[in-house]
Formats: sequence, C-alpha cells, structure tokens
Amino acid sequence: MKLLQVKPQIHKFNHFKDFAEFFAIAAGDFVLTNEFLYNSYMKGLNLNADFMFREKYGKGEPSDEMIDAIMKGMGGKEYRRIIAVGGGSVVDIAKLLVIQDATSALALFEKKIPLIKGRELIVVPTTCGTGSEVTNISIAEIKSKHTKMGLGVDELYPDYAVLIPELVKELPYKFFVTSSIDALIHAVESYVSPRSNSSTELFSVKAMELILRGYMDILDKGPEYRLEIIEDFLIGSNFAGIAFGNTGVGAVHALSYPLGGNYHVPHGEANYQFFVEVFKTYNQKNPNGKIKELNNIVAGILKISDTTTVYDELSKLLDNLLAKKPLKEYGMKEAEVEIFTDSVIEGQQRLLVNNYVPLSRNEIRDIFKALY
Repeated sequence: MKLLQVKPQIHKFNHFKDFAEFFAIAAGDFVLTNEFLYNSYMKGLNLNADFMFREKYGKGEPSDEMIDAIMKGMGGKEYRRIIAVGGGSVVDIAKLLVIQDATSALALFEKKIPLIKGRELIVVPTTCGTGSEVTNISIAEIKSKHTKMGLGVDELYPDYAVLIPELVKELPYKFFVTSSIDALIHAVESYVSPRSNSSTELFSVKAMELILRGYMDILDKGPEYRLEIIEDFLIGSNFAGIAFGNTGVGAVHALSYPLGGNYHVPHGEANYQFFVEVFKTYNQKNPNGKIKELNNIVAGILKISDTTTVYDELSKLLDNLLAKKPLKEYGMKEAEVEIFTDSVIEGQQRLLVNNYVPLSRNEIRDIFKALY
C-alpha cells in the first residue's frame, strides 16, 4: 500500500530574482503569469523567455474556451519548460500545456487524446490556497456542461514547486482569506478521507495548525499582520496540497462546483460556503469515527474545552475573517437546490468517494437548502 507521494522537488527562495537565476530562465521557456506580476518582478530582469498574460484571454477562473485560446496563442512553438507564476487558475492552465499535441481542453478532460507529457513544468504559486504546485489535478469550467471538471493524472505533476513568500504578499485581503480557507479545507477533508493514513495526516495536521493559529493572530493583531506571517500560510497551503494530493477531497469541493460553474464564484469562496455545513452533517452521522480525532485536533488549536461546540467556534472564527453569504445572494434560484443536487451526484463521484461517510441525495439536498 502506497502511503505518500511527493512528486515535485520543492524549492524556496526569498526573491523572484534568485529563483530566475537558479533555474536559468531563458529562451525555450514559456512563462504563463499575470501582467502585474511580470511588471513587478520579471520585466526588469530582461529574461529571454516567452511570456503570456493569462488575463489577456479572459477573466475569472479557467474555462475550456480560455484554455483553448491560450493553446492557440502559443502558436505551436516547441518549448522545453512551462513555468507557471500565479494563482490556482494560472497553475491549472499551465498543467495542461505540458501535454503533447494538446489543442482542446475538453478533449483532455474527457481523455479523448493520449495524455503524454512533453515538457517540464515549474510552478510558482502566488496564493496560499490551492496547493496545486504539488498535485496532479487541474480544474476548469466546461462552458457547454455548466459545471467544472477535474483531470487528475500523473502527467500533470509539476517537476518543481517553488515557494517565494514575497509574491504572496501581493494578494488582497479577501483573496488571502478565501484562498487560505481553501487550503484549510484541503487539510481537513484529507484528514477524514478513507484514503488518509499516518503519513498524510502529518501534513494535514501541520497545515491546520499553521493556518488556524495564523488566523487567530490576524484577528488579534489586525489584517495587515498577515504580511508578517505570510510564509506560514504559503507552507501550510503546500502541506495541505501534499496531503490532499494523496488522499483526495470530498463533499465540500463536490457541492461547490455547481455554484462556481453557474455563478462564477471563485473556487475558495465557493468551498467556504459549504465547509462547516458538510462537516456538521458528517459529525451528526458518525461522531465516533475519524472525525472525533479531527474535532479534538481543531478544538486543541482553537483552545476549546468542549468539542461539541467545535464547528460553531470554527464558523465564528472564519466569519470574523470574512462573512459568508446565503447562496441566493450569488444568484442561485430555489429550484436549483434540486438541480445542483443531481448535478453533484451525476458529475462528482470522483470526489464523493472520498467522503468521510456516504451522503444520501436527501442529505446533499438538505445542505444546499440550509445554505440557500
């Protein structure tokens, strides 16, 4: 039984310049990034690589249409390395660019072409949420299907994951919160996954500690304090990525996809809506299994003596960072409670198999109803 796989080499630099010199970025490299990051950290280095700005191909999270346009924009050139410098959207797209002869995102997600890796991949995350720099997963909105799809194959593993804390300081407060909550969810869902084991749990627990203690310090000292401890969140996200990259995530992510796909809610924010409600449901169904260990861990970090209040206290902590909204405020219609329920059951089985306990259709529907 395989316990743990950490595929990419993990590097850390204090500055982008140090990374560029160490990896000798030059002709033959294709860098996918954002223009503001290029202007702040790359332009002055006069790097002889090809640069593409993701936002030139559309706003929001990746879609199959956006990915297809980027593939076309590469012009069929031969590159030795793909370098992703950005958030989860940039990384998800870059992972697909390493596949040989790929011209259609939908064909990749539906595995209608051979998935052969033709280039090295270097990932430099600029958020503290996805952990995508250490996973083999790419997520995109499929416009024609009105949902998101995921592709998880070993060919998508980065060869190098590079942590540069100064880049994460550019993240606005709201996106810092939603991205880091996403990392927290990765760690928590991984911990209770049926595929969890003693090795993945080490990374899950440490990620929870770094993120939750960081939140408590930020609430005590103010939002700007996050800039002083940003490295803790970057490492916490990385550890959570290692954990869920080996175990998978479950219902929190599964239920969030119709909301994100139909109403373009950013991934971390969509997950945030479902996090506590899903785990309350788990806890009601089987409070004496693995979730009992989780409750004790979270209660210990939050310094709560009564574990029966752990989800109320967790919700209070997170809401003090960024208040949740009812799903209807995103535009969701009441009739979509049933539609989204069926969409999750039909389209997200790859995630639902990782649930702590199975959820029935009625239980999934009731979570949507409670949050509507």
